[in-house]
Amino acid sequence: MSNIPEIKPGQSLELLKELHILTRDGKLNQDTRRKLKQVYHLYQFIEPLLKDTTDDSKGSVLVDHGAGKSYLGFILYDLFFKGKDKGQVIGIEFRPELIQKSKDLANKLGFHKMKFLNDTVANSISSSEIPARVDIVTALHACDSATDDAIKFGLEKKAKYMVLVPCCQAELAGVLRKVKGKSMGKTLTEIFRHPIHTREFGSHLTNVLRCLELESKGYQVTVTELIGWEHSMKNELIIAEYKNLPGEHARKRLEAIIHEFGLEEMKERFIQDRSVIPGPG
Repeated sequence: MSNIPEIKPGQSLELLKELHILTRDGKLNQDTRRKLKQVYHLYQFIEPLLKDTTDDSKGSVLVDHGAGKSYLGFILYDLFFKGKDKGQVIGIEFRPELIQKSKDLANKLGFHKMKFLNDTVANSISSSEIPARVDIVTALHACDSATDDAIKFGLEKKAKYMVLVPCCQAELAGVLRKVKGKSMGKTLTEIFRHPIHTREFGSHLTNVLRCLELESKGYQVTVTELIGWEHSMKNELIIAEYKNLPGEHARKRLEAIIHEFGLEEMKERFIQDRSVIPGPG
């Protein structure tokens, strides 16, 4: 048991050391205390979703995309899955050296319900090593189209929940630069005339389209921010819960925005004709 008040009861101190949240002598400094606060803030959003998708007959299956060093997956496992008979955390990462490090750490800590796959987000949709249905999809700072691929994965796997922190959305900004002044009036173009505004507006618009895409598929969407992540420009948190809501109105707004800003070349990114019926797992 730790005598550090910030650390939750039962938290693995060895894991926190491996993740460099605790120093080797088991202490927190100012930087690591802030990092721990960030981790727990994110966990408070995800824990209720895990509880909602776990019952006596099954445990939650959570897939973490763009896992990197599997920072999020390890914390979720340690705080929620550890000690339970059922459930699984699957980390997807395309860099093989990070996958191997995560496997080694999971074995060292005895986290046997963790699985790591060396694959891209897009390719993982058809992977035979992932269940046909998953409960929760997370993607923390998955760059550019990786967040969209994570959404497609969630739709294909009929996920009940998706938890997304998008990052580095440069592609749509590039399209805006091409169509600037061509497909819309000069007044509307003023919103993103300057290069920095093009970049930031492109990022904002990308997330707006993602939210509408999820709503068009029957999800209820909440958008908030990660408190304590002030050092990062990308701290927008999108949480989507499938509720079988009518999606036609959201789809019409999605199509209208794409047309209004001349983004037809990106239409397939945000509009896929597939149904989603998660229901009970």
